[in-house]
Amino acid sequence: MDSKQYGTKTATRGIESTALSPEFSKVLRSTYMLLGTTVAFSALMAGVSMAINAPFFGLWTLLPYVLCLWMTEKNKNNASGLLWVFALTGWLGFTLGPILNMFLATRGAEPIMMALGSTALVFFAASAYVLTTRKNLNFMTGFLMTGMLVAFVAAIANVFLQIPALSLTISAVFAFLSSAMIMWQTSAIIHGGERNYISATVTLFVMIYNLFLSLLQLFGIMGDD
Repeated sequence: MDSKQYGTKTATRGIESTALSPEFSKVLRSTYMLLGTTVAFSALMAGVSMAINAPFFGLWTLLPYVLCLWMTEKNKNNASGLLWVFALTGWLGFTLGPILNMFLATRGAEPIMMALGSTALVFFAASAYVLTTRKNLNFMTGFLMTGMLVAFVAAIANVFLQIPALSLTISAVFAFLSSAMIMWQTSAIIHGGERNYISATVTLFVMIYNLFLSLLQLFGIMGDD
C-alpha cells in the first residue's frame, strides 16, 4: 500500500469517527422534532393564559409540574409518555401567561422580546458549539446538578425573603446553569449518555423555560427606572 492510499484511508477513518451513529442521530432528530412541537404548544398555552387573564400561580406552579415530570419519567418508554410531555410543557406555558401580562403592563414588550431573542440565540449557539466540537461534557454532571439544586432552593427561599440583590443573583445563576445544561444534554445525546428522546426533550425544554424567565427578569431589572 502506497502512502497516498494510506493517507486516504486514514482520512476516511477520521471522518467516520466524527460522524454520529445512526442510533444517536435518531435520538437527536427525534428530540429536536418533539422539542419544536412542545415549544409551539407551550407558546399557544401561554397565549390562551394571557387572553383569559389567568392569575399568577406562584409556588402552586410546582405541584402540577412535579406530577407531570414524575409521570413523564415513569412513562418515557411508552406512548403515554408523549401525552405527559405535552401536559408538562403546556402547563409551564400556561403559567407563563400571567408573568408576560405583568411585564406588558409594567415594562412593555421590550424585555419580553429581548429575552425571547436572547434565549433563542443562546440555545442555538450552545447546541451548535457541542454539535460542531463534539465535546463530551459528562464531567460537568455533578457540578450542574448541585448548582441547579442550590439555585432552586435559593429561589424558593427568596420567595419569602424578597431580597432584590439575591433575586438578581439567582436569575444570573439560573441563566448560566441553564445554558450549560443545554450543552450538557446535547453532549449526552451525541455521545450515547441519553438514549431516550422524551427525557432529553423535557430537560432541554425546562432549561429553555428557565433561561427565558431568568433573562426576562434580568432585562426587566435593567430596564427598571
